[in-house]
Amino acid sequence: MYLEMKHITKSFGDFSVSRDVNFSVEKGELAALLGPSGCGKTTILRMIAGIEHPDSGDILIGGKRVNDIPASERRIGFVFQNYALFRYMTVYDNIAFGLQVRKIPHSAVRARVNELIALTGLDGLEKRYPNELSGGQKQRVAFARAIAPEPDLLLLDEPFTAIDAKIRKELRQWLRDMIHRVGITSIFVTHDQNEAVEVADRIIVTNKGSVEQEGGASDIYRLPRTAFVSEFIGEPVIVEDFGRLKGFEKGNYERAIIRPEFVEAFKSDNEHFRDMLPFSQNGIIRDITFKGNAYELHLSVNGTELICHRSPERRAIYVGEEMNVIVYRLFAIKGNQAMLMQNKNFMEKDPDGINLEKYLYAEGGYYVE
Repeated sequence: MYLEMKHITKSFGDFSVSRDVNFSVEKGELAALLGPSGCGKTTILRMIAGIEHPDSGDILIGGKRVNDIPASERRIGFVFQNYALFRYMTVYDNIAFGLQVRKIPHSAVRARVNELIALTGLDGLEKRYPNELSGGQKQRVAFARAIAPEPDLLLLDEPFTAIDAKIRKELRQWLRDMIHRVGITSIFVTHDQNEAVEVADRIIVTNKGSVEQEGGASDIYRLPRTAFVSEFIGEPVIVEDFGRLKGFEKGNYERAIIRPEFVEAFKSDNEHFRDMLPFSQNGIIRDITFKGNAYELHLSVNGTELICHRSPERRAIYVGEEMNVIVYRLFAIKGNQAMLMQNKNFMEKDPDGINLEKYLYAEGGYYVE
């Protein structure tokens, strides 16, 4: 592992912001520190950079303990949340700043800055000042400035916060491609789960100063290990008495987390779902919200409120209509543990517990009612 955080603790007065934090990042990997606001993500980033210092524990970079090494000697690039560009410097001078501080020869500075301007798509903007740039352009300048001295590690604190939604989505892919092209080990902080899932190779989920789970985006999303992760990731609906849903027994579990993609609602006369009728129960549509690529249905099933998504390509439905509803999996919660539980009716039909896409989708797309 290239970066290792071992038993890190940090407090500010009586407030503990990091509690026995342990995680690692491989060389060349792009990792996300994901968690709600105030959970200690930025403090972790600042400790890695050397801006803050842990009360106990070890920070290792490339196998070397860096706790006592000054920030200026750690070879780390940092992109701050507000970019922290020098407003009286041009784009060119902002990118060149770190190289000039290191007294790199002028010709080498010029070559490196021109290389980064071309790499980050800033051609033609070299003489502009930060107040003449869009949010996306500022982000690119901050990125170029951070990697100009060729750091061993790049840290980014909420890099997309100040950018509008449409540009933010474009920049997510740009940043991922750029970091992989450059090949630099990187960690970025975010509270946006979609951002983490789309951009990161590895996600480290934090909560109240501790690491809840780390792993690939798919594993974090599909197999959350703790109650917090199951409730924080995805679009969770918390159901207390999930034993009222056909195919589940509550046992000694306290509650369940049911995501929209775990629920299917269909009309009883739909031939494509004929085999599923015995496993369904009646539900009433309480509300419908159009989301662009899907309708979000709010359903009441035997006193339980559920949400599911429905393709706009399917037959129109209306508030108050009766639907047949199936929940084919959920996360059952006991204490801080989350367990994926399959609908037992489908476990009997499908002992491996695989997804039920064969029931829900036709070859090449959605079934159309």
